[in-house]
Amino acid sequence: MNPPIAELLPHSGAMVLLDELLFCEGERLRAKATVRPGPYSDADGSLPSWLGIEILAQGVAAWVGWEAWQAGREVQLGFLLGTRRYECELERLPAGMVLIVDVERSMQDGNGMGVFECSLFDGAIDGASAIARARLNLYQPNDVVDYTQEPPPQESISA
Repeated sequence: MNPPIAELLPHSGAMVLLDELLFCEGERLRAKATVRPGPYSDADGSLPSWLGIEILAQGVAAWVGWEAWQAGREVQLGFLLGTRRYECELERLPAGMVLIVDVERSMQDGNGMGVFECSLFDGAIDGASAIARARLNLYQPNDVVDYTQEPPPQESISA
């Protein structure tokens, strides 16, 4: 049985954009997301198409979280470094639209750098071609605290 997808993500509340883990095995994950009004939506509840990158990145985060969950480890924070290309056929993602999120790891090194091939599909159309695609570059450090804690201020030297 799959855990609730929110348990696989280092996000909380309205920032969790995925609804359900549909499949995870080996290098691939498939999840479902419904476009809902939230912090980044317009008044009509739609999302700008560029937010598809975050939905895809959460798919990758869920894949990483699944790996941690399977191994009995805590879900860790990772960083989206960027994408070589993000293409979306829609100008906006309309409120209520069901998206199928597919991610597949294509490369990961021992230092935490990874590359994932990602796609979004219209969940209302079986066999539909992807409405968005991206190759995401991510980094998950061994000790995320090194990247999230601000060092203490240095003492100033008085003359």
